[in-house]
Amino acid sequence: MDRRASALLIVLAVLVSMTACLTFGGCSWSTKKRKLKIGVIVSLSGLAAPLGEPEQRSINLLKKQLERDHGINGTSVEFVIEDDESDPAKAGAAVSRLIAQEKVSAIIGGSSTGSTLAIASVSTNAMVPVVAMAAGTKITQPVRNYIFSVAPGDALVIKKALLYFQNELKVKKIAILHDSNAYGTGGADQVKAQAPQYGISIAANESYGSADTDMIAQLTKITRTDAQAILVWGTNPGPASIAKNMRQLGIDLPFVGSSGIANKNFIELAGAASEGVIFPVSRLLLPSTIPSGKWKNAVGKFSGLYKNVYGKEIDPFAAHGWDASNIVVNAMKVAGGDRAKIRDEIEKLKNYAGVDGVFTYSPTDHAGLDLKALVMVKIQNGQWVEVRQQ
Repeated sequence: MDRRASALLIVLAVLVSMTACLTFGGCSWSTKKRKLKIGVIVSLSGLAAPLGEPEQRSINLLKKQLERDHGINGTSVEFVIEDDESDPAKAGAAVSRLIAQEKVSAIIGGSSTGSTLAIASVSTNAMVPVVAMAAGTKITQPVRNYIFSVAPGDALVIKKALLYFQNELKVKKIAILHDSNAYGTGGADQVKAQAPQYGISIAANESYGSADTDMIAQLTKITRTDAQAILVWGTNPGPASIAKNMRQLGIDLPFVGSSGIANKNFIELAGAASEGVIFPVSRLLLPSTIPSGKWKNAVGKFSGLYKNVYGKEIDPFAAHGWDASNIVVNAMKVAGGDRAKIRDEIEKLKNYAGVDGVFTYSPTDHAGLDLKALVMVKIQNGQWVEVRQQ
């Protein structure tokens, strides 16, 4: 038999073998297409649902784009979504399941600080990269090798608030009224740590439960001090109840809130009592305050897309979902499903114009934003307006 005949027989044998594999199975290799998996942990029910719902809507927008574009570099992408029900313990169980059973390459989440800290603990040990959407300082300080965040962190937001107290209100003594959860206590700790740098002392430090609806007792204690303003640190519904309680008691001290009230839900819950409330937040809430350039263009493009699909205006939580998912997907375009390489790509990100701001990560900074991302906002006639600062 000559060489050409031998080669032909070999080719025919390979073709027969492949046909048998495809028809009957049983081969050692698989014809199933590879898929990239991203885990998502959000609060779609419970107290943090007003945060998690817009986050999920944004992630679903990117999911549809990827389906249209045939995935990442031709590989399909599956977002495995878990509802932690606003419960850190369930967030911890969800991340364990996503890592061990779903074999996800990266995780987006959670919506609240408490849930995110539970996720971070498991993911750090498993060396799975996480891009968080919550703002608690402890998420990224000290730096954890595999944990990043897109929400303006508490340390940054509190600095903005304290500068406002110092330069605009010119007060020396403030009261803190905070949620007793991880977000609230972490914020209160940051205020106490930073306040002396701005010549501000803490006249009172009171807390409330996340589900509490009446804070009259705490507010009454505050009125007996020499506090010149109240800093309220929490997410709804607590701050809305505090605004109404302050009106009931006739307290006319300035109410400065956290960025956790930066959605229409606060205005709806507090009603007329929301009038005059001030808080620091990402400039995306007032796009007119963003300088011309890539960041402003990113906000405009996302805002139009979100409104076209959902009929709603964007808020910071929608932005968190969009930025976190895009940062993960962009890293996977280079790193594929390799967890360590995804982490490395995220940490190398420089001057990335997201919706929350312009992100630059480094080995010593996994929060990524600076003060330029923030603006002071006041609620006036049910609308958000910029607080003009000197």
